[in-house]
Amino acid sequence: MIRRRFGGFRNRMRGRRRTCNVIYEVMKILIVNGPNLNLVGRREPDIYGDTGMDGYCASLKETYAARGIGIDCRQSNVEGIIIDILQEADGRYDGIILNAGGYTHTSVAIADAVRAISTPVVEVHISNIFAREAYRSVSLTGAACRGVISGFGLDSYRLAVESFIADR
Repeated sequence: MIRRRFGGFRNRMRGRRRTCNVIYEVMKILIVNGPNLNLVGRREPDIYGDTGMDGYCASLKETYAARGIGIDCRQSNVEGIIIDILQEADGRYDGIILNAGGYTHTSVAIADAVRAISTPVVEVHISNIFAREAYRSVSLTGAACRGVISGFGLDSYRLAVESFIADR
């Protein structure tokens, strides 16, 4: 998917000529975060680190914009809203990165939404869910995804972006 995004205009030759900077997006990726991920950076920093999700998403956007990759980030603590986001994203994005948080282990509805859409989804987790409590090692949503990346801190999101780039 190729989209145009127009940058600012600059004056050249004493203001007589204007040029338009055009950035072509060759790929569009959506990051969907579930419950409590808005608290990353403050909640359990020994597990999730001390970098906030808003700052990290802004950094990812900036890093990948230069490569023509647009990244949008959404977060909700509500299961139904996450499902709505996934359904609305179908066909509008080249890939979805999903961290369903606690819903990973419990939500048949989110897993069904992932199965119902055609846009590929990669599940990510900041912590290694398989090295934590036993109930966290079950991923209902991961079984519906193209792949799962877990345990690399916030870098799990970058690794998921790179997986989409490798497949294009």
